[in-house]
Amino acid sequence: MTDATSTDCPPSLDPVASARWSAWPHAQSPWLHEEIGQRMQARLEWIRLQPKLWVDWAPLNGGLATHAKVRARYPNARCVVVEPAATRAQLTQQVLQAPWWQRWRHPQALSFGEPALGTADMVWANMALHASAQPQALLRQWHQALAVDGFVMFSCLGPDTLHELHALYHERGWPLPSHAFTDMHDWGDMLVAAGFAEPVMDMERLTLTYASPQALLAELRGLGRNLSVGRFAGLRGKHWHSQLGQALLALARPETGGRLRVTVEVIYGHALKPLPRAKMAEQSSVSLQDMRTMLNRSKG
Repeated sequence: MTDATSTDCPPSLDPVASARWSAWPHAQSPWLHEEIGQRMQARLEWIRLQPKLWVDWAPLNGGLATHAKVRARYPNARCVVVEPAATRAQLTQQVLQAPWWQRWRHPQALSFGEPALGTADMVWANMALHASAQPQALLRQWHQALAVDGFVMFSCLGPDTLHELHALYHERGWPLPSHAFTDMHDWGDMLVAAGFAEPVMDMERLTLTYASPQALLAELRGLGRNLSVGRFAGLRGKHWHSQLGQALLALARPETGGRLRVTVEVIYGHALKPLPRAKMAEQSSVSLQDMRTMLNRSKG
């Protein structure tokens, strides 16, 4: 799968920090991503198409337990696991790869790498898009991987995520605690620009509560990093860390029993890969599999 050259980096996201985080080895999949993956997996009830081949994009971060549940939903389908970073690819393969005797009996049930262009019926991407330095190029990669009438299912963080923390930092004149997350309507527009059709976007807000500032910070470190280009450039000292702990106490709310509260906005997206248009732009290209589909339909 070729990576399209693009300059679509979100203006508030540092691509170097994004690359470092994408290669950061997880000890295990974040629980919040597993929860969101479970909610996204329930949305597959609405999909009639039963994939024969599907792609799981970055499941170590997206949720290994969720990966198992999607595989159980489509027991006869082949799955291709894509981990863009080599460090995470190795860890994911160690966890997911079956013993050799099972691979001998079912050699094509699960593979690692990248699918052939235009062969996948579904691309599953849980909690990957908001941390991508080139999200539009990533959407095009997913589009290229799909066969005609295949679909993408993805989730990502929305702009209301951690708004309490942003307000707290702003009041104290501190640099932003995270980059700006993209609105679901903009994701819909980018899906169409990438060649998808009939995008369906959905959003929900989750409330997370914590017993202490230390518990909240430990959770955030497991979920991601501050990828903002405007983040503090140096190392913070113990004095500032103490100030932050005291400031976070302001997030406590009576309705949560005095626990610290933060909001997470989750965006869910679904879109189809349509039959390519008969008239294509001068620089456009169509995969061999898509061309075969066009010819077969024209004969019918």
